[in-house]
Amino acid sequence: MLMIDERISAFDPAAFLSHPGLGRKIVDLKPMQTFFTQGDQADSVFYLQSGRAKLTVVSQNGKEATITILSAGDFVGEESLASIPGLRLATATAVNSCVALKITREEMTHVMHDQPAFADVFLKFLLARSMRTQADLVDQLFNSSEKRLARILLLMAEFGKPGERETYIPPITQETLAEMIGTTRSRVSFFMNRFRKLGFVSYNGRIQVHKSLLNVVLLDQLPDHNSQRPPVGAFR
Repeated sequence: MLMIDERISAFDPAAFLSHPGLGRKIVDLKPMQTFFTQGDQADSVFYLQSGRAKLTVVSQNGKEATITILSAGDFVGEESLASIPGLRLATATAVNSCVALKITREEMTHVMHDQPAFADVFLKFLLARSMRTQADLVDQLFNSSEKRLARILLLMAEFGKPGERETYIPPITQETLAEMIGTTRSRVSFFMNRFRKLGFVSYNGRIQVHKSLLNVVLLDQLPDHNSQRPPVGAFR
């Protein structure tokens, strides 16, 4: 019993998620390369060590929608832990170069059962994702598409991280942004140009989100000139 307790207390979740080992390996993905595809066998979980990825679904009539953007520290493919193994419900694709730890279903189940510290880490992630999903639903139901875009940009810029004041978002198309907020590409272009004109974002090869954009989400502060389209610029 003492040996089991010592093994549990010596377990380091961060080390487990950083290195390959039994039932897990490091994978490198290039931009637009897939972790897995909707309809594949759900047999593993990925832990994103670096880079950004997106989760998309395709309807029966072929329409694609982006569900969320993933960043370092996120798990993806957790549906493989269901009691009855099934198929992937979505497609996970690298947005930029990614490094991830691929963990087999068996190893993931084993370590969650034997190591409470790891189970705690994974549970906290699932709760955070559940809260994010709830917030996304509320956002879709009650906020304007312009405010939804502001929120998505802030989430992708990961505002709130220590030491980061002006942050670039990963490469992303206006079509993808439109899918995420439930509007058209032309409306996203209009809003992005407006945000740039107001100093909320800037563009110099990459989109940079400024802290002032928080005012749109937290204080609902936008000048009353929606009817005036700003000049078409780099965000077209």
